[in-house]
Amino acid sequence: MPPAHPFDDDKLKEECGIFGVVGVSDAANFVALGLHALQHRGQEAGGIVTHDAEAGFNSARRFGYVRDNFTSQSVMETLPGPLAIGHVRYSTAGSKGQTAIRDVQPFFGEFSMGGAAIAHNGNITNANALRRELIERGSIFQSSSDSECIIHLMARSMGRSIPDRMEEALRKVEGAFSVVAMTRTKLIGVRDPLGVRPLVLGKLGDGWVLSSETCALDIIGAEFIREIEAGEMVVINDEGVQSHFPFRRAKSRFCIFEHVYFSRPDSILGGRSVYESRRQIGVELAKEAPVDADLVCPVPDSGTPAAIGFSQESGIPFALGITRNQYMGRTFIEPTEQIRNMGVRLKLNVNRGLIRGKRVILVDDSVVRGTTSRKIKEMILDAGAAEVHFRIASPPTAWPCFYGVDTPQREKLLAATMSEEEMRAHLEVDSLKFISLDGLYRAVGQANGRDADSPQYCDACFSGDYPVRPVDMLEQGFEMKAAE
Repeated sequence: MPPAHPFDDDKLKEECGIFGVVGVSDAANFVALGLHALQHRGQEAGGIVTHDAEAGFNSARRFGYVRDNFTSQSVMETLPGPLAIGHVRYSTAGSKGQTAIRDVQPFFGEFSMGGAAIAHNGNITNANALRRELIERGSIFQSSSDSECIIHLMARSMGRSIPDRMEEALRKVEGAFSVVAMTRTKLIGVRDPLGVRPLVLGKLGDGWVLSSETCALDIIGAEFIREIEAGEMVVINDEGVQSHFPFRRAKSRFCIFEHVYFSRPDSILGGRSVYESRRQIGVELAKEAPVDADLVCPVPDSGTPAAIGFSQESGIPFALGITRNQYMGRTFIEPTEQIRNMGVRLKLNVNRGLIRGKRVILVDDSVVRGTTSRKIKEMILDAGAAEVHFRIASPPTAWPCFYGVDTPQREKLLAATMSEEEMRAHLEVDSLKFISLDGLYRAVGQANGRDADSPQYCDACFSGDYPVRPVDMLEQGFEMKAAE
């Protein structure tokens, strides 16, 4: 299946969003709305599993957007019941862009004590090793997803209940995982011991909600209660929420890139507005890397809050110098080489009357391969800009992520092979500056910056400091950063 924007491959992509509801009528409708709010976390495919006392378990899995698959009455009528979970995805494992419908979550398994479905956000870093061991013991895998390992581990557990089996399975899993799961009567949520990926708890009337982000609670009118803590498991049924911590307690290492790009700006992370964090990143950027210019322009849409903060701190006027085509969706014509060479012009257009003759500061969230940055720079110059200065709202992305983010191989990351000045020359801009890692930490509320001895977040994509060893990738020859 082709990507939504075959010429727009220069962004890191969060690979999954998860959502679950219990204790409401027509739970699937609420899940569909929640998944719609989480669509930015995965646009390749989605799935919903429900349970009804009379109809039992039912599921629907589709390629494409939630709005195109889970809004018709004919589909939603096949998903009755007061309990449901759902998932939206990019590819998490297996062949990128060649996903089979069997890889689309949630996954379902039938156990001796009843059925269970599970949806997973993150990445299992020892999935290959687990898969080999399970296959040697007779397991037969139906998908290429690393998440299926959890179902097989549960099947081999001797736990007396499905939550017990899930606990035992997840203790054997390494990496990053936020999980929503369901039995016939229970909604279950779990975060890995480091809490790398997000998961929040909400209240909806007499029912309960689990979601990757708070913005999905808002869309269904649910009250945000709290975040599920790192290493916590919650089991929710008619009696309420039961919480415990089945893993050895560890210091949280939440993904800092959620603040930079992945999460929606109207979500709350760690008690902090994502929008405010991004605005503050712009403030820090203006302090760290000032430049004389006429306009501060965001690269839409992810660069907008940081550009506002940069403008406010620097006193340089904010302007929408680039307009995004909000109706892009999937390319409406076959993406031939000629169309690909049009670059981002199908998605972005420059306001020529505003830009002509101006010294322009472009604020973007990140530089990955640098291909899109070069195209945008060319568009700005073609529109008559006198100067182009890039200010980037994250440190240089020099290391791949193995915890649930679609990242190029290290040699394809511009910052892995070039210094900041070499990147500036490569992009052919008048100046290029990234926020420092300390500056990013200050922007998200850590006044003293990053504690090198005990980092408060997972920032491996910037620092090369991996909180969980990527076992599978090391087996394939990946070389971690040498100890300093």
